[in-house]
Amino acid sequence: MKKRIGVYICHCGGNISDYVDVKKVMHSVENEEGVVLAKTTVFACSDSSQKEMVQDILENKLDGMVVASCSPKLHLHTFRSVAERAGINPYEYIQVNIREQDSWAHSDKPEEATEKAIRLVRSGIRRAAQAKPLTPNEISVTNGVAVIGGGAAGMRAAIELADTGLNVYLIEKEHFLGGRISQWGALFESGERGEELVERLYKEIIKRNNIKIWTGAEVESFSGCVGNFDLGIKIHPRFIKTDKGCEKFEEIIKQCPVEVPDEFNFGLTKRKAIYKNYKKAFPEQPAIDIDNCTKCGICEQTCPEVFDFNQKVEKLNLKIGAVILTTGFSPYEPKEGEYGYKNSDTVLSLQQFRRLMELSNGKLVFNNKEIKNIGFIYCVGSRQKGGDNKYCSRFCCTAAIHTSLLLKEKYKDIKTYHLFRDIRTYGKQELLYRDSCKNGDIYLKFDENQPPEVITEGENTIVRIKDLLTEGEEIEINPDLIVLVTGMVPRNNERLEKIFKVPIGRDRFFNEIHPKLRPVETVIDGVFIAGTSQGPKNLTESILSSLSSSAKTYSLLSGGTLQLEPIVAIVNKNACEWCGKCDEVCIYDAIEKKEAEGKTIAYVNEALCKGCGSCIPVCEQRAIELKGYTNKEIMGMIDGIMEEVNG
Repeated sequence: MKKRIGVYICHCGGNISDYVDVKKVMHSVENEEGVVLAKTTVFACSDSSQKEMVQDILENKLDGMVVASCSPKLHLHTFRSVAERAGINPYEYIQVNIREQDSWAHSDKPEEATEKAIRLVRSGIRRAAQAKPLTPNEISVTNGVAVIGGGAAGMRAAIELADTGLNVYLIEKEHFLGGRISQWGALFESGERGEELVERLYKEIIKRNNIKIWTGAEVESFSGCVGNFDLGIKIHPRFIKTDKGCEKFEEIIKQCPVEVPDEFNFGLTKRKAIYKNYKKAFPEQPAIDIDNCTKCGICEQTCPEVFDFNQKVEKLNLKIGAVILTTGFSPYEPKEGEYGYKNSDTVLSLQQFRRLMELSNGKLVFNNKEIKNIGFIYCVGSRQKGGDNKYCSRFCCTAAIHTSLLLKEKYKDIKTYHLFRDIRTYGKQELLYRDSCKNGDIYLKFDENQPPEVITEGENTIVRIKDLLTEGEEIEINPDLIVLVTGMVPRNNERLEKIFKVPIGRDRFFNEIHPKLRPVETVIDGVFIAGTSQGPKNLTESILSSLSSSAKTYSLLSGGTLQLEPIVAIVNKNACEWCGKCDEVCIYDAIEKKEAEGKTIAYVNEALCKGCGSCIPVCEQRAIELKGYTNKEIMGMIDGIMEEVNG
C-alpha cells in the first residue's frame, strides 16, 4: 500500500468551487491514512500548478497522487505526465471527477455536492493506496494505411499520408473517385468546379508511387490490433482491362442500346450500361453495369482487346497499421408528398437542381418549361421536431444562397424567393447573404410550427407562407420551380459499423471521442474518421479534418513501434475454469481459449483488449481482473464512498 500520497483539490476557476466547499473537502481528507499532503489549487492544469506538483512530489517523496478536478477525458494524460516527470509511475496517479459528476450535476445543492466530493476524493485516495505501477506494452507497427472512401476528404488524406512516407491504400466503393463533390459544379469560395478539384487531386495521387487505388471495392473483414490490422476487401470488376486504352470509348457508349436512370444526375437523365459519371471522371476508363448489360457484343466488336467479361470478383487481404474512414454523406431524400416532392413536376431537391444547372445550356429548362421564378424552401429534413434529423446540416443555407448567386450570373432575369426558418451563413459565408440581398433576392421567414404550404392546382404550383418579417402576413408565390434545400444524412454504413466497431452518435454519423480534444479519433485505437462521415461539414471543414486525421495517423505509425495502454484484463490461471462467458461478451475479440499447464483457460490478447471490463462481472470464478482496477482497488473505492462524512 502507498504510504505517502499527495491530494490536490481544484477550484477549476469557480466551476467547482462555486458549488463545492473545496477547503472543507481538503480538511476532510488531509488526515486519511497515507495522505501526507493536501492542497487546493485554482487551476490544477496550469503550468505553474504542474510545476508545483512536481516539486511537492520530489520534496515530500510522494509515492501516489490524487487530483480532484474535471473529467479524466480532459486532463488524465496531463497529470500522468506530471507524475512521470516527478518519478512516479503514471498509473499510480488517480484522477477524481468532481466537476461533471458533482459540482455541475448538483449546482442547486452545494452542501450535498460538498459531501459527495469528500466521498469521491476519499474513494480516489483508497484506490491510489492500492495502485500498482504498470508498464505499457510495446509492439512494432505496419507501414500502411487504408483510407476508406475516395471523395475529396479521402483523396486529400491519401496525398498527405503518402508525403509522410506511409504506404496508402485508397478504397472507393464506386467505380469512380470524387464522391459528392464531383456532382456539385462551382464551389464556394474558390469558384473552382467540383470536377476540377477531383481532377487536381487525382493527378496528385497518381504522381505518388506509394498510393494504391482500388475502385469498385468494399471492405469485407477487419481484424488484428492497432498497428497491425488485417483488412479484407472485395473488388468488383469493371470488365475493362485497366492497362488498355480505346479511342472509341465515346462511340461505344453512344452505341450501347441499354438506358437506365443516371444516379449521378439523380435520375434527371439516362445513362448507358457502359458509362462514366461525367466525361472527365477518374479513373479514365469507363465501367460496365453488369446488372443491366445485355452483352449485345457491340463493345467487344469495336475494341475486342479492351473488354473482358470473364473478369471475376477479386479478394485481397491488406496488412495495415491504421484506417481512416472518409465514407461521406448522403443527401436527404424528401418523403413522397413532402412539400409536393414526387407529387409535382415542379419540385426538386437542391442536389437535383444543381445537376440541372450543370446540364443546362443557354436557358434553364425543366420538363420543357423555361424557368423564370424559383422558390427555395429551407430546412427540409433538417432540425425536425418529430423526425430523425434534429441537427442543423450547416452547409445548406450557404449552398442555397450560393446557388442563387450562380443563377443570377448565368441567367440574368431569374427571380428567386428564399423561404427560411433561420439563415446560418457563418464566417465568411455571410458575404454571400449580403450579395444575395443586394441582388434583390426575396427572403420570407416562417415559423417552425407553420411551415410553407405547397399547393398544386392543375399545372400551377402555389406556395403559401405566413411571413414573420411582415408580422405574419400570408403571402402566396407562384414559382416555376420549387427547390427543397435538403441537408446531409449519414451514409448507409451499417456494415462498416459492425466491421470496424466504430460507435455512432445520436445523429447517426460516426462518433469521435471528443469534439474538441480528440476530434478525429474513435474509441477503436488506430481507426480515425474524417470529412462528412462524422457529421455535416462544408468542403473546407472536411479537408481540414482529413488533414487532422492524417497527422494523427502519422503520429501513431511514424516511430515504427507503439506503446499500448496497460489497463487490460488479466486472467488468474489457477482460478480460471474455461466456460467461454468472457469470450461471449467481449466485443473486441480479445479473449480466446488456450491450453496452459494441462488445463483450458481464457487468454487475453493485450493488444486487442480495450480495458472495458465487460468480461469481469460474467466470470463466476472471479478469475479475471482489470489492471488498474483490481478487486482490491475497487473495494477500497467502495469503502471510501460508503463511510460517513463527519462535520
